[in-house]
Amino acid sequence: MSKRKQPTGSKSASPGARPDGKTARGRNRSRIDPERRAEAEKKSRAWLKQRTEEGHLLAGRTPPSQGSTPRTSGAHRSIDTSIRDAVVLTEDAKLLQQPDRQLADFTQTDPWRVLRIMGEFIEGFDVLAKVEKGVAVFGSARTGPDDPMYQAAQETSRLLAQAGYAIITGAGPGIMEAANKGAKLGGGRSIGCNIELPFEQGTNPFVDTVVHFRYFFVRKTMFIKYSNAYIIFPGGFGTLDELFEALTLIQTGKINQFPVVLFGRHYWAGLVRWLNSRALGERKISPGDMDLVLLTDDPREAADAVIAAFESHRRQPDV
Repeated sequence: MSKRKQPTGSKSASPGARPDGKTARGRNRSRIDPERRAEAEKKSRAWLKQRTEEGHLLAGRTPPSQGSTPRTSGAHRSIDTSIRDAVVLTEDAKLLQQPDRQLADFTQTDPWRVLRIMGEFIEGFDVLAKVEKGVAVFGSARTGPDDPMYQAAQETSRLLAQAGYAIITGAGPGIMEAANKGAKLGGGRSIGCNIELPFEQGTNPFVDTVVHFRYFFVRKTMFIKYSNAYIIFPGGFGTLDELFEALTLIQTGKINQFPVVLFGRHYWAGLVRWLNSRALGERKISPGDMDLVLLTDDPREAADAVIAAFESHRRQPDV
C-alpha cells in the first residue's frame, strides 16, 4: 500500500523544508524565537561597546567607559528609573518606545521630548551655523593608528583642511579620530558630533568643536546640513546607515552636487558587486545610481572629487 503524500505546508513538514521538498541550507533566521533575539540584541550592544573601547585602546588611551569617573552627557544624568531594566535607556530609546500612560511626570512624556528635540536642533544650528564648507567622514571606531585606513583618513582630511574645508565626524575613536587629527594637521576646523549611547564613548582629543546629541535623527540632520560631501571609510552598520541615507537624499533630489566617496576598494568591492548584480540587475535602482558613488584608494583623488564638486556647484546660478 503506497504512502499518502504529505500536503505542502503540513504541520508535520520538516523544519526548513521548501515547497519543492528540498531542505534549505543553513538556519532559517526568520524563526529566531524572542529569547534568542533578545540575546542577540544584548550581544550586539556588548560588541559595539567593545569595538569602541578597542579604538581608544589602540590609540593609547583608557576608554572613558573604563575610567573611574567617566564623563556623562545628555540623559545619562537622569534616567527614567521607573521603566529602567538591564539596558541603559538613552533618550532615543525612550522616544521610540510606547509611552507609559501611567506616568504622571510631564517631563517623561512625548510632548516634553518634542521641546527637548527642538532645543537640540537649535544648539546644533547655533554651534555649526558658520560652517560653509564641511566634509563628513565616517568609518569604524576600532581602526587603530597603525591601520592603513586610519592613515588614509588622516591624509584625506589633512588635504581637505588645507583647502579650507571643515571636517565633521562622530567625535569617537578610530576613523573619526584620524579624520579629526588630519583636520588639525591641515589647519582646519575639527568638528565632532557626539551621540548618546548606552555606554560612554568619549570624544577624541583632536576635536576642537563638539556638539553632544541625544537623538540620532537630529545628529544625522547636522551631518547632512553642514556637509558638502561624505567620505565613507570601512565601517559597520552606522557607517552603512549614513552611506545609504546620503544616496537616498541625492536620488530623491533633496541634496545635489554631493559627492559620496567610498574609500577602500577591497572593503567595498562585495557591496558594489551586489548592488550591480542584484539591485541594478533586477532594476531596483537605475544605472545612473551607481554613478553617484566614487570608489577609491587615493586620498588625493577623494579630496579632489570633493573640491571639484563644490566649485562646480558654486558656479551654478541660483534658481
